[in-house]
Formats: sequence, C-alpha cells, structure tokens
Amino acid sequence: MNNLVRIKGAGGALRRSFCSRFSSQQVRQTFLQFFQDEHQHLLVPSSPVRPRGDPSLLLVNAGMNQVTINIILLILVLYKGTPACCWSTLFKPILLGTVDPHSPMSSYRRVVNSQKCVRAGGKHNDLEDVGRDVYHHTFFEMLGNWSFGDYFKEEACAMAWSLLTEHYGMSPDRLYVSYFSGDAASGLPSDEETRHIWLDIGVPRERILPFGLQENFWEMGDSGPCGPCSEIHYDHLGGRDASRLVNTGCPEVVELEADRSLRPLPQHSVDTGLGLERLLAVLQNTQSNYNTDLFTPLMEHIHQVSRCGPYRGLVAPGPEGRVDVAYRVVADHIRTLAVCIADGVSPGMTGAELVLRRILRRAVRFSTEVLQAPQGSLGSLVPTVVQVLGDAYPELQRQQEQIVSVIDDNEDQFLSSLQQGIRIINKTVPLPSNHSIQPLFPAPVAWSLHRNLGFPLDLLNLILEERGMQVDLVLLDQLQATQQKSEVQLDVHSLALLQNQGIEHTNQAPKYQYSLHNGRYVFPECKAAVRALFIGQQQVAEVAAGQSCLVILDRTSFYGEQGGQSHDQGYLSRHDSPDVLYPVEEVGIAGGYVLHLVSAGYALKVGDLLHLHLNQAQRLSCMVKHTATHLLNWALRCVLGPSTQQRGSHVGPHRLRFDFSIKGSLSMTQLQEVERLVEQVIFADQEVFCEDVPLRNARTIPGLRTVDEVYPDPVRVVSVGVPVSELLDSQTDRCHSVELCCGTHLLRTGAIEDLVVVSERQMVKGISRVVVFTGEDAKQAREAGQVLSQEVASLNGRMASSSGRHDTKRLAKEVGQLTDAVDSTPIPHVQRRELQAVLRSLQRSTNTAVRKLESQEAAVLAQKVLQYKGQQQQLVVVDNVETDNLSVLMKTVNQVSSRSPLSLVMLMSHQKTSGRTLCACQVPKDCMVLACDWAMAVCSHLGGSARGSPLVAKGTGTSSDITETLSWAKEYAHRRTPPKDS
Repeated sequence: MNNLVRIKGAGGALRRSFCSRFSSQQVRQTFLQFFQDEHQHLLVPSSPVRPRGDPSLLLVNAGMNQVTINIILLILVLYKGTPACCWSTLFKPILLGTVDPHSPMSSYRRVVNSQKCVRAGGKHNDLEDVGRDVYHHTFFEMLGNWSFGDYFKEEACAMAWSLLTEHYGMSPDRLYVSYFSGDAASGLPSDEETRHIWLDIGVPRERILPFGLQENFWEMGDSGPCGPCSEIHYDHLGGRDASRLVNTGCPEVVELEADRSLRPLPQHSVDTGLGLERLLAVLQNTQSNYNTDLFTPLMEHIHQVSRCGPYRGLVAPGPEGRVDVAYRVVADHIRTLAVCIADGVSPGMTGAELVLRRILRRAVRFSTEVLQAPQGSLGSLVPTVVQVLGDAYPELQRQQEQIVSVIDDNEDQFLSSLQQGIRIINKTVPLPSNHSIQPLFPAPVAWSLHRNLGFPLDLLNLILEERGMQVDLVLLDQLQATQQKSEVQLDVHSLALLQNQGIEHTNQAPKYQYSLHNGRYVFPECKAAVRALFIGQQQVAEVAAGQSCLVILDRTSFYGEQGGQSHDQGYLSRHDSPDVLYPVEEVGIAGGYVLHLVSAGYALKVGDLLHLHLNQAQRLSCMVKHTATHLLNWALRCVLGPSTQQRGSHVGPHRLRFDFSIKGSLSMTQLQEVERLVEQVIFADQEVFCEDVPLRNARTIPGLRTVDEVYPDPVRVVSVGVPVSELLDSQTDRCHSVELCCGTHLLRTGAIEDLVVVSERQMVKGISRVVVFTGEDAKQAREAGQVLSQEVASLNGRMASSSGRHDTKRLAKEVGQLTDAVDSTPIPHVQRRELQAVLRSLQRSTNTAVRKLESQEAAVLAQKVLQYKGQQQQLVVVDNVETDNLSVLMKTVNQVSSRSPLSLVMLMSHQKTSGRTLCACQVPKDCMVLACDWAMAVCSHLGGSARGSPLVAKGTGTSSDITETLSWAKEYAHRRTPPKDS
C-alpha cells in the first residue's frame, strides 16, 4: 500500500473538523448541489446496476463505462488501487454518438449524479481483492459530473479544485496532482496543457508530477477507449513532501484501434469522478473506507450476529486477520446484494445473475465458516443496509422484504449444494492412497460442480490437494470459454463522419406505414436511396459483388432490432434492375441511422435507388407477438398487482418470451385468469392506438407501463382499446394496456386469434419466465394437448381393468412414455400441469400394482422351492425357477430366506430360448460366504457380471446347461462353508 495512506493517528484537528461537518449523506449532497447550484448541471438519477441495451457489460462497473472520447478525467485517488472512474453506461450513447436524436439525452450538456456501481466481472473485477485491504469494494458509489461538448479541461480542473478545497475543506498543502508525461514510442506528447492549467490554478510546480503510460495512461482493452488522465492525490499525514509517494494508474483519452494506431475522437467532453467511499474516508479522517459511517453500522450488526470478537481493522495474515477480512467481505457483499436485487438482478446461472450468485456464496462462506454466524444472518443485515443507503436509493426501501427473501433462499440452496458437492467429489475421487498416483480430477465434473451447484473452485482445489490431485486446468479453461455474438454497429468515428458529411438520420416512419383492408394487412412499397456504405468500419463509395456491407438508406421500412423485438427480414432490389437482389441478413440502429447488413451479390454504390421488400409474414408475426406481449404484461399486472414489473422480453416470429417479477410462484388459477383476460381482448377485436406524444405529457398517463430505458422525445405511446388522446385527457378510468414502445403493432387485437402459455418457470428467486404461442401455433398447441389428454384418459381406463404382471408392466412403460411426451410437447401449460399430476398418480399406482403382482408371483415360486427341497433347514439351497423377471427372482429369494433363515439361498432362472440366465442370492448375517462374491463367481462362470452387498446380490450370464451351473454354484458355497461340527 502507498505510504500516503498508511500513516496513523495524524491530523487530529482536521479529524474533528471533518467528522463534525460531514456524514456520508452530507458528502453526497454537497457534491450534487455544488454542480447543480453553482455550475448549472442537470441532476440525473442513478441508473440501475443492470445496463439496458448494452450486451458488452454485465453490470454498471463505474460512473462511466466503455466510451471513446477526448477527455480529461479528474479522479480523487485517495488510495493506491483500481481507478475510481471510467465510463458511464448511462451516457454511453452520447459519447459513442449512438444516442437517439429524439431522446432528451441528446440535449445533455452538463450533467451530475451519484451512480451505483458494481465491479465483480470483466476487466475491472475487484471481487477477489475485497476484504484483503481496506479500500476495495464490489459495490461503490461514483460521484460524477460530465460535460458533453460544453466546457473542457480548464473549467473541469477549476471546479474540482474548488470543490475539494473550498467546499470539502481539504488543505491544499495535502494535495498533489499527476498528469501524463507523454510516450515517444506511441507518438503521444506530454499533456502540457493540463500542467499549465494546474499552475494557473495555483498548485505549486513541485506538486504537479508527470507520469508515463503505466501510471497515467488508461485503457479498457486492446482496442477502444484509452488515453492520459490527471489525478488529485491526498496525503493523510501532511506537513511533508509526499511527492515521491504519488504513483497511481489511471486514464485520459484517445481511441486505440486494433492496429495499435491512435486517433483523436470527434467531440471534447469531460468527466470528473470521485468514489464516495474513498472521499468519505478522507473527510472523516480515517485510512480505511470500512471505518466510515457507510460501514460502521454494518460492522456493529455483523458483530452482533457472529461468534467472533469485534472488528479491529487488521490487514494481516493469520486467524485474527482472517476474521477482519471476513468482516469486510460480508459488509461489502451485503451492500452489493441488496442494491442488485433491488434493481432486478437476482442470483442465477448466466450473465449478471451468475456474478451475483458468486458474490452471495462468497459472503455465505465467510459468514458461516470464518465468522461462525448462524444460517440466516446474512439476510438479517439488509435492514441496516437500507438504513444507510435507503434515502439516496429509495428502491432499497421498497424492495427490502424481497431482498431478504432472495438472500435467505439462496443461502439455504448454497449450503445444501456444498453438502451435495462434497458427496459428488467423494464419489468421483477415491480416498487418498500411498500406493498409487492419483489422476487429474475430471474437468467436466469440476465445471459441473462450479456451474450447476455453485461449488467454489478454490474449495474444490483444497479438497483435491489433500488427496494429492488437481483439476485438469487446460480442459477446465476450455469449458469456461465463451463465444460473443457479433453486432451490427458503427463506432463513434464512423458515426461522426456521417454527421460531418451532412448525411441525415434515416427516416424510419415507413416502418409504421401499414394499413388494414378487408381483414388483410397491406405494407406499402418503399423506395430509398443509398446514402452510405461501410465494410466493417471503413466507409466506401462502392461495394463489389460478393462482399458483405452495411447499407444506410435515406429512408427504410425495415425494423431494426430494439425493444426486445427481432429485426425484420427481406431483401433489397435495384430500381433499374428488379431482378438484382440484395438479401438483408440483419438490421440494427445506431445514432439515428438504420444499418442494413447486406450480402451484395452484385455491385452496389452510393446513390443507387433501391426498392425495399419486407418478409411480410415474418413482420406480421412479430406484430402479433408484440401486441400480445403488451396484453400479457397488462393481464399479469391485473392478476398479480401493480408491483409486478417486466424484467425482460423477446418478441420473435414464432413465439414470445416474457420475464416478470413475482413473489412466490404463479399458480395455475392465476395463469388461467391471465389467459382469460387476454382472450377477452382478442375476442373483442379491440383497436390498437399508436401516437407520438411529448415525453413529458406521456408520463402523466394513468397506469402507464415503462421500463428502465431512455425514451425519445416525442415518444411513441401504444394503447389497446382506448385512444391515446383520451388517456392524455384522463377521460377514462377503464383498465387498459398502455405502454411506451417503439415496436411495430397490430391495428386490431383480433389478428392474434389465440394465445396460449406453453411454459412457465422461475428463472431465479422472484423472477418468472413465460413462453407464449399465438395464432396457428396456439391452435396446434391446444390440439396437441387434447390428443395427449385423450391418451392419458385412455390409459387411466385401461389401468382400471388390467390384470397380470406383464399387462401391468406394459402399462407402466406407457405411463413413462406419455410422461415424456407431456413434458416435451408444446401444449397449454395449465393442461400440462393437470396431466402431469394424473400421470404421477398413475405411475404410483402401476408401481404399486407391479410390486404386488411380483410379490404374489414370488410367493408361489418360493412355495415350490421349499416343497421340492423339503421343509427341513438346509445349509445351501440352489435351484432353478421359471420367471423372466430379475425383480421377481430377487423377491423369491427373499421369501425363501425368510422361511429358511439359516440357509444360503441362490435361485436362477434359465431362459431356454436365449440361454440367458438370471441369478439372485441371499445369505445369513455373519455368513462366511459373501453374497456379492458368490453371485460374481457364478455369473463370471457364465460369462456375465453381478453386483450387490455381502447379504444380497444379483446378476446375469449365459448358460447352455443349467444343471451343471446349479451344481457349480452349490459346490462353490459348500467349499467356503465349514461343516457344522467344526
């Protein structure tokens, strides 16, 4: 750790001043008001920690995230560690140039906020560092202010210095500034402009320190945003020259291309960021973030529920240090869990949910293993988190009960999974042996333990190390490798180039210009001119035959994938040569431009006039599914209540998928009511109204459903059954579906024809997913359900009149086959549940009947054996009986043994046609002949195999002479059994 933060007990006067003036709430509010009131910044609420519409990021991991722009980053680096700031998902579209030109965000110039951030995956992953020191966190708050093409370096530096020295009262004598010194090999000059800005502000020359690429040049990856940064450092001790101790690694900006070349970006913007936790540690004069009032209530609560001493803040090896590590891990992770769950991210199996599951399970291990806290302690900490953070983030208060429930359920599952995992390990790996070298532990088993059960790999490695083994790491890495989907997208340079060339945004109005005539949808012809062509990110004037390219037209009727709706399919044709076709493979949207990914079978150049041909069946099918999605969302809220929120959806031509929040699980009665409500609207053939409305007006509509997205202004309002004008005038109190949506919809609901929920399951605690069919697919699902229902009813009737073991066993097999069909065939989910219940009952009945008939058959066979052998006790009973069922043979052996308890009993059944021989045996307890050895010897003699225990065993083989086999089996037992008088 940098000596700047290792000094203890210094600055008593400053400590009293800071502690008496600043709480965490005051520090946060001071920052926001400073930029709002004194510098006219727009206050923007924190976005949820799950980024929307950005597949490149699992969770918002900083105040800013992955953008490319010429900027100066002013970061208060209070402790050596991960940079406090990078790029905001919230503002990424602005900086990449992809923002919708009609969105309010496109007008942002000065913005301030306190952003919730989670760093636990990807390049910036602090998970394993949390607890080892006193400043790393998985969840933290980033205080940030941004300028988008407004002020730049000089103003940003002055604001930052004023905030720290005048408003937070930091002594300038304790502050140092670093800047980028340049790098000749990369062709990057020293940032002399920033150095002179700090000199003009009044920072002494000796406190303005140059650093190179390692310390003051930031990059997110091998390509993308990168560049120099300027940082402010604070010396806890003061009264000395601490310049030699300043040494950090952080950003500024020019974009780094894949060929390692550097290009300045189109727009100058500024981001000033301060991590609240580290800032607060300075203002409360402590060297540890965990000693601030953001954490001390949690530390006290953890002490109350644990069986360990109080938190002492140690960063040291050994048992005492491990306890304090556990305190920090649990305190940090419970904050992360609460914030993520409140924002709709629950522990799960993929993406952000998988990250959160790892965080939860790490917290459980430290809580139970190190702090020795009882099960349920983790969830009991949530109210303390809400008490500390709830005022700033009120969603924590609203979701407190749900957060506790999710944590408790997942803790219980994890502790159960640990026990199951250890059993699997014991089964896979034999006990340690001094006589052999153990092989590598199979990677597929390790991956299954980790992926499916959440078994920690570090715990697995410890267990294997004790047994002289290790995991096959090469294969495990291969199993963990993931493939990323490519996107139809243009980078910020390409978008800026289009704007500089004066190429107007694509006119997308034609995609909504369709009508309904005599019950048939009509999609008018659309003509468009090629305005730009790209191969990759390279703009070209012409594309040769055989190349794939991105085509930008002046107008388009194609829908680009967004809002959960799949992109349109179809092709383009030349105006002058209608037979020259260009298949459209994918359609995307970036910065107001619609991008058509086209396979150019023929040459194509800028200025060409094209005709656009939609796959009308595919488009109409998507329209049906999208309108049905709105009705489903409305019906779910009607049945489950207004607290039910959409958590994701996908609208495709063949089905729709809808995720929603729910306490508990969806009952079949509730599901039936949801389907009934939707069917009523479909049958009524209600009109669907779509209208562009000013965003401010749209938000006043009663019952409006929205999701956490940035909407354009004006925004498209989609209402079913009630005109948008009536909703704006509040002239109706009817229950209705109304949402903000850019998708394409039906004009009347009757075209949906039918709606069937074919699947419903909980994805994670509190989130359910339904899969829905409509139209002909729904009809076929109902017909398939009816067929299966009739087959189940027929089987049920035949079960009642069945007789004999063979008949009953055949029916039991049919039950299994029907169960598989009901489980896998798309049918109404309500019907599936009903049929599954009937089939489970039939399975129990057939199993019971088969067991009863087998016992009856075995009783008859046992009586014959005993009569033939005589009633007197015999030492060894070996005989052949007539049955084709090994289970019956086992039951027969058991009954003979029960009536002749001192005998060694082996019965065989020789199948005359095939020569196959069944074998079963049972011996008394403490017998010198083991049943498993006896059966194995006999079946091996027959060229087969056997298995069992010392008391009972069974097996099979092949014999042409059953008499010889019986004699051999009997002689084997006699040879290993001493005479009675010995």
